[in-house]
Amino acid sequence: MIIKSIKLTNFRNHSNYSLVCDDNTSLILGENGSGKTSVLEAIYVSTRGKSFRATDSEIVKTGTSFYRIELEYENGEKIITFYDGKNKTFSILDKKTKRLPKNYKYPVVLFLPSDLNLISHSPGRRRDYFDRVFSEFEEKYSQDLLKYEKTLKQRNELLKDEHSLPETFFSWNLMLAKYGILICEKRKKFVQDINSFLTNTYHSIAENNDQVEIIYQTDTDNISESSYLKKLEDNFTRDKYLGHTSFGIHRDDYIFYFNHKPADGSASRGEVRSIILALKFIEANLIYQKQQKKPLVLLDDVFSELDPTRRHYLVKNFKDHQVIITSVEAIS
Repeated sequence: MIIKSIKLTNFRNHSNYSLVCDDNTSLILGENGSGKTSVLEAIYVSTRGKSFRATDSEIVKTGTSFYRIELEYENGEKIITFYDGKNKTFSILDKKTKRLPKNYKYPVVLFLPSDLNLISHSPGRRRDYFDRVFSEFEEKYSQDLLKYEKTLKQRNELLKDEHSLPETFFSWNLMLAKYGILICEKRKKFVQDINSFLTNTYHSIAENNDQVEIIYQTDTDNISESSYLKKLEDNFTRDKYLGHTSFGIHRDDYIFYFNHKPADGSASRGEVRSIILALKFIEANLIYQKQQKKPLVLLDDVFSELDPTRRHYLVKNFKDHQVIITSVEAIS
């Protein structure tokens, strides 16, 4: 067991809600719209420091001014997350912080129904997905990405200023180049790590000889920081006209290949589901390898999207983890 219990106040549609977790698998039953996903979201906020789907102001129950989460770990430690409508604080051992301390972040494998559409999603949705996964692999990845995104936002705002001149962009270009190269190298390495297991893990589910691979697509591969900087400078006129930065790792994509062809269009729905399951199992294993912690597994209404065979593999592969599942029906 990792988590012992969680209590919610004014979180989404929950005025008051309590869950006492089982040692291995906890099942949250309820109709669609009853707030099952919100419980997983609250757990994610408490263990990772932020929501996987919304801002804090969007989470507060309608008609109220705050939300509160109290999460208790198996060892008795509690994390109280409180949002007063403006600021969020984490209280741990009577100490308050604005951000969840690194040593109190716990790795999570999150499985959402939308993940089953990952292969056909937009590049932006795939980037968001893998950024979340890679942040579980390494905390510094998340930190570097946050710095990049803040710099990108500042540069794009400056591009919209009709009085801005090329020389005013140098410091922003420098920061984008620095963090862009760091993020690109980490993304490339993490994709290599996943690919080293992907086909064999897929075979364990589908029991065939199909080949599966993820291709990381980026315009920034194998270029130096100075080349990245020059590309930003060369694109100034174009970017000024467009009003946004047209070059960089914020345009990357991840393409799934099935038997050496793009999986979107060549893989059946069942094959796509097996690919995504394989990806989740690998994610859990890599987190354990990199952090020496077995991640908490949160499964949101995925059984309704899986046939009995794939349900079996899901349960089998996560049997040694603490799993919290939401479902509209009892699971046999």
